[in-house]
Amino acid sequence: MSSTAIIADVIRTHARQLKMPGLARSFAALARQSREEHWSHEDYLQEVLAVEVASRAESAVKQRLRSAAFPDLKTLDQFDFSATDGVSASKLAELARCDWIAKGENVLFAGPIGTGKTHLAISLGVEAARQRLRVAFWRAADLVRTLIEARDAKELGRHMRRLENVDLIIVDEVGFVPFDRVGGELLFNVLAARHGRRSVLITSNLSFAEWPRVFGGDEKLTLALLDRLAENSTVITTKGKSYRMRKRGTVASADAAPATPADVPSVAHPDKGQKG
Repeated sequence: MSSTAIIADVIRTHARQLKMPGLARSFAALARQSREEHWSHEDYLQEVLAVEVASRAESAVKQRLRSAAFPDLKTLDQFDFSATDGVSASKLAELARCDWIAKGENVLFAGPIGTGKTHLAISLGVEAARQRLRVAFWRAADLVRTLIEARDAKELGRHMRRLENVDLIIVDEVGFVPFDRVGGELLFNVLAARHGRRSVLITSNLSFAEWPRVFGGDEKLTLALLDRLAENSTVITTKGKSYRMRKRGTVASADAAPATPADVPSVAHPDKGQKG
């Protein structure tokens, strides 16, 4: 084995020990390029380290996406804005910058089944993960079930702390499955604990006036929750025909009335910074 090959093996070993996979992959090719282009030692070192930094950033994003537990990956580029009324591409592009997450604000998507709410929610979650923010995606029913199981196992406090440390929690399909009073209270505690500090993104097929039936019929608890959510929230109403029904060439039945920003004053205070 030549001395060059031996040195290359030693460098790869050092790179593994230092957990620098980008350097391990790139040093040889960059060394050839540096000789051909007569780089200085400093130029070569800078290029190798730049590749390692980029590699770590890419790995961090992949880890954030895995940790978020999205059911699948959706992006705004894949969303058909022309097929859904009430959704502004420019507004979604603004939300995709994730400034609202840095401020601890919320986003609510409300509208009939099949109008793209989950797609939009995942897309914003993916953008947040790409910015290396911590994201957690939950179906509402799954989150409540997990909270109940954690309570029964006397691990609720630890589970709540993990949820509080996430920059953005996405709670999808609020309203598909009603909760009993215990489940509603547990979900309320999760969302209330984030008020003003951490962001929540919620999708629902219900108007806000219908939310009490989701939370075990507890109107006082539901009003308290909506009051907190509406204080610093962007509410976006999706309208139109169901994507799935359109694909089958039939007309969607809007069996759930879309919620609109105008619904909020009936369940929350309209003067608390609600955004359209």
